Parts: sequence; C-alpha cells; structure tokens
Amino acid sequence: MTRSRASAKKAGSGFERLIADYLAKHVDDRIDRRVKTGALDKSDIGGLRVHGQRGTIECKDYGGQFKVGTWLGEAEDERVNDGALVTLVAAKRRGTRDPGDQVVFMTARDLVALITGTRPD
Repeated sequence: MTRSRASAKKAGSGFERLIADYLAKHVDDRIDRRVKTGALDKSDIGGLRVHGQRGTIECKDYGGQFKVGTWLGEAEDERVNDGALVTLVAAKRRGTRDPGDQVVFMTARDLVALITGTRPD
C-alpha cells in the first residue's frame, strides 16, 4: 500500500513526537517539537542545547528507507536558519518504534561541533 500525503504527514508528526519526548525525558525537558515555519524552517525539534548553544534535529520517517545526503542537506539549511551549532537527522528504522533504537545521521563537521563546542570551517 502506498502512502498518501496525509498518512505521510501523520507518520512524520508521530515520529517527531516520539523522538522529542524521548530526548526531553533523557536529555533536557525543554526539548520539544517545533511549529513549522515554511521556507525558513528551523528543524522539527528545538530546545536542544550543545555546549550552551542551539542544536537542531530533523526527523524522517520514510518507511525504513534512508536518503542520507538529501536529509543532511536539508538539516544543514535548517541549522543555518536557526543559527545553531550542530544539526542531526533522526531517522525511523523499519521494524521498531522504540525511540532509543532509531538512527541518527550527522556530518563529521557536526560531530566535531558536538564534541568540542566549536564548528570547524
């Protein structure tokens, strides 16, 4: 069965809530889903702090498929829109709804920023 636009939006919203709630419980209770802001979107999840600076998270539930390059590009645009230090992509794994078992993608530049608090050029 193919996904309609409505069912895809519902799956995406549910996955965003799943990840936001998990991070709020285990990292910082200020982490939550963001309101969509259109062309200057600032990511799906906000409230993340890394070394006292903002971090962004883009969530993707694409039926277990991973479109890493496309998603990292989108996440980077949203990181810039938000003026954040680091961005991550949380992607839904097929076969599990456990938020702790989902995958996270990032660039090496974001990994350095996450570890050191400084974003390299």
